Amino acid sequence: MAIYDWFAGLPAGIWLLLVATACITSLLTATLGAGGGVMLLAVMAQVLPPQVIVPVHGVVQFGSNFGRAVLAWRHIDWRVIGAFVPGALAGALVGALVLVRLPPAVLYLCIAAFILYLCWGPRLPKMALGPVGTALAGAVTTFVTLFAGATGPLVAAFVKQIHAERFRTVATFAAAMSCQHGLKAAVFQGAGFDLAPWLGLMVAMIAAGAAGTWVGLHLLERIDDRHFSRLFDIVLTLLALRLIWQALAGPADA
Repeated sequence: MAIYDWFAGLPAGIWLLLVATACITSLLTATLGAGGGVMLLAVMAQVLPPQVIVPVHGVVQFGSNFGRAVLAWRHIDWRVIGAFVPGALAGALVGALVLVRLPPAVLYLCIAAFILYLCWGPRLPKMALGPVGTALAGAVTTFVTLFAGATGPLVAAFVKQIHAERFRTVATFAAAMSCQHGLKAAVFQGAGFDLAPWLGLMVAMIAAGAAGTWVGLHLLERIDDRHFSRLFDIVLTLLALRLIWQALAGPADA
């Protein structure tokens, strides 16, 4: 493949910026539990054509989260994933049928409100955290991510309601997001979006993300659960506030 294909027609500086950002944001997610995906999305929105941001971000995040899930597989709560996946499949199927542009401001405000509630409000009822509630969370967040591309913090906040132990939280969240982003990529591919021109960039970003994840998981070993929980809530709150700002600022500044 020619070199210009691997750079997807981007200037070398932009290409390197995206690869470096993938590494740094994966490190942050592995260490703090969440946040890297939204940060990466924000950077990509500044330098990539609008129509490719969500599908390319989905593939890169699939690779990043899958790598994180593999490295921390012993800590994954497979009961949660077993309930999340069928819901995610249902959400992806419905989303594929109605793949239209919904008002971003409404989506961002709803996501932000749920994140803030899950972080600072009363705990969800035990029934909501069971198989049915988890399947519903998988369906709703997978459907919404096809249009907003910003549901990672919401899934992370939901997983935190189930698990407080840091490695359990990070690993289970990574497995859930691997499923969600994999389905997102499949939906866009099925809708006719050609990912081939962006293959070189995506491979490089996924590889950089794997390196960041490895470093981040080693840093996570040095954080106790109490401090991790506090940092996790702060990171998610900042991301929720950013979504509110995006909704109020309008498309030009989002």
